[in-house]
Parts: sequence; C-alpha cells; structure tokens
Amino acid sequence: MMNRTISLKNVKIGSKKPIILIAGPCVIEDKKSCIAIAKKLKQITSELKIPFIFKASYDKANRSSLRSFRGLGIDKGLDILSEIKKNIKVSILSDVHNINDVEKAAKVLDVIQIPAFLCRQTDLVLAVARTKKIVNIKKGQFLAPWDVKQVIKKIESTGNKKIIITERGTSFGYNNLVSDFRSLVIMAKTGYPVIYDATHSVQLPGGAGVASSGESEYAINLSRAATAVGCAGLFLEVHPNPKKALCDGPNMLAIKDMKDFLKQIKAIDRLIK
Repeated sequence: MMNRTISLKNVKIGSKKPIILIAGPCVIEDKKSCIAIAKKLKQITSELKIPFIFKASYDKANRSSLRSFRGLGIDKGLDILSEIKKNIKVSILSDVHNINDVEKAAKVLDVIQIPAFLCRQTDLVLAVARTKKIVNIKKGQFLAPWDVKQVIKKIESTGNKKIIITERGTSFGYNNLVSDFRSLVIMAKTGYPVIYDATHSVQLPGGAGVASSGESEYAINLSRAATAVGCAGLFLEVHPNPKKALCDGPNMLAIKDMKDFLKQIKAIDRLIK
C-alpha cells in the first residue's frame, strides 16, 4: 500500500508525517470573532510547531431547524475567509453544499470539503474534484469505512488524487454517534491520509429536538485515542465561548483549552510515529 502525502504549501498531510490540525469555528458568526479565532489558533500552532489549516463554514445548509443560524452566506463568508488567508497567512478549508457554489468557493479555498450528508452526491463530488483543489471527504454517518472507496473513485475519475478522508462518527441508534477506531485503520488502507473529527464525533444529531446536542467532554479523550491509532490529523471545532456559539456549541471545544491539549496530542503523535 502506498501512503500518499498531500502537500499544501508548507503543510504535509500523511500517515507518516507529523499530525496536522484543522480547526476553527463551526460557522462564521461575524467577521471580528472569526478573525480573532484564526489569529489565536495560528499563534498556538506556531508555538507548538503543529501544521495548521483554518476551517469555518460560510453556510451550513444542513441545520436541524429552518430557524437555525446558517452563517453569513457565500459572498460575505468568502470575503472574510479571503482576508484571513491573506493577512494571517493560513490555508483555508470550508464546506460546499451546492454545485453552484463550487466555482466561486474554489477561488478562495485551499481545501474544499464534501459534507458528510452529501458524500454520495455524485454531481457535487465530481464538481469539487474538477477544481483540482484538495478534497476533504467527510465520511457520512451512514457509511461503512470500506465504502469510502467508491467516493474516492469518483474523485480519482477526474484525475484529482489530492484527497483526504475525515472520520466523524457513525450513527448508533437514534440521536447518537459512536467512534469505531477500526475505521481509521480501514480507511488508511486506501493510501490516503485519514483525519479524525473529534468534535462532530461527540455530536448528538437532533438531540435537542430543534437542534443537535453534544457531549464535548469526551472530545479530548477521543482525540488522544485517534492520535494513538496514528491518524494524519485532527479536525476540531473551537469557540471562545461554546455555550454562546450559534452552531454546534454543545460539541465544540473552548479555545482556552487548546494549547495544553495540543501539547499532549503532539507528544502522543511523536511517540507513535
């Protein structure tokens, strides 16, 4: 099996490379807070020498309720992400839910994410793949890890082999997810880097009735476990005050806890690799 390394500027993503961090708020709530989070994460990761990609969504089209906050929209959102990319000098990841957004988003994003619920939407997957950008496949909660191969084949059919795969938990009954760490090993057999999304893995989909809930207290322990398995990176949603976040607050981590936590992650990763 060939272990692929995906290169993004000075970031090398691979199972044999030092662990990377993909992190940021679930959704862009406003320009000021998004920039502040990006700056803080850049500062922490620079001090710890952890390769970093900033993530934030300009639109969350899959919220539980029609009244849930979705974000600022593609135009305002991409303007903010473009400013962060230019001024803070970080690579940017965001998710695209609509084929019509792909061309515009590709002008700003370094990594385009296929949302978990849409990972089998062939036309969207192909449209993203044809941009030749790095594609992050979020494995659907409903998908067995070996079935990710079919999504990979769709992307590879365009000639694009810049692929990363992200595990974000598997549906386990109603309103619950479970992390099966065999999934990280199984998906790594594709040869592509596997990322572990700790904060979405502790989500309780629809658990609050009109919104999802979550158990953020488990995210750090699950991150340690995934790092010990040898994942290529962690995907974490963070916020200055998760209790006041407009999206996914119950499963997000507080940014104040990130530095000490990432020190542990780096130590585990160094031991494993």
